[in-house]
Amino acid sequence: MTGTVYGVGLGPGEPDLVSARALKLLASARHVAFFRKKGRAGRARTLARDLLPADAVEFAMEYPLTTEIPLEDPRYNRTLAEFYDGCAAHLAAIAEDGEDVVVLCEGDPFFYGSFMHLHERLNARVAVEVVPGIPGMAAAWTASGMPIAWGDDVLTVLMGTLEEDVLVRHMEAADALVVMKVGRNLPKVRVALERTGRAQDAWMIECAAMADQKVTRLADVPAGHVPPYFTIVLVHGQGRRP
Repeated sequence: MTGTVYGVGLGPGEPDLVSARALKLLASARHVAFFRKKGRAGRARTLARDLLPADAVEFAMEYPLTTEIPLEDPRYNRTLAEFYDGCAAHLAAIAEDGEDVVVLCEGDPFFYGSFMHLHERLNARVAVEVVPGIPGMAAAWTASGMPIAWGDDVLTVLMGTLEEDVLVRHMEAADALVVMKVGRNLPKVRVALERTGRAQDAWMIECAAMADQKVTRLADVPAGHVPPYFTIVLVHGQGRRP
């Protein structure tokens, strides 16, 4: 019999936001895999540091690049495809040998996560199961203390990496907004919000549900500030309500 590869969502950061099913899988894990940047411990591995058996065999999947090559360069997709192929082959070999593997995932495995690329490669080869997790944006709007959408509001999720005009087009059409991957894209996101008249209603949440969480009105964020990677900008909907 072959083993199963589990994509386990760890939620946004606080250990007590991990699901009971995820905790059970983590506690019994014999093989653990996780993504990380070179020279880093890995956010998912850090979140699970007190939840794993001490003798679990670990497989760190180190990204071969992040921003070294532009997204539009053919080498970018080719390099990442080879990386995911290699990771998937390693995990499949473990599963084919009869062992289960727990892949640690920040937030939810199926929401803009790297695990999706493994799932696509593994699903037809070995058993794969996904354990959902609370996405970071849910922690962000909870931290803001306000509902993100009311009634018939349309919620739009955008990437800060998009071109400014594309951001503006989607912002104009949406009632409520979540902008992810803000980081060094903050100036562009701010300009797009200003162009649509929504900057005064925007909030910036840094590191939601983490020890260094910070909630700030975007209008109060000083020019030149570069927020950390785990930063989300919100514009709350104001739709129908009783």
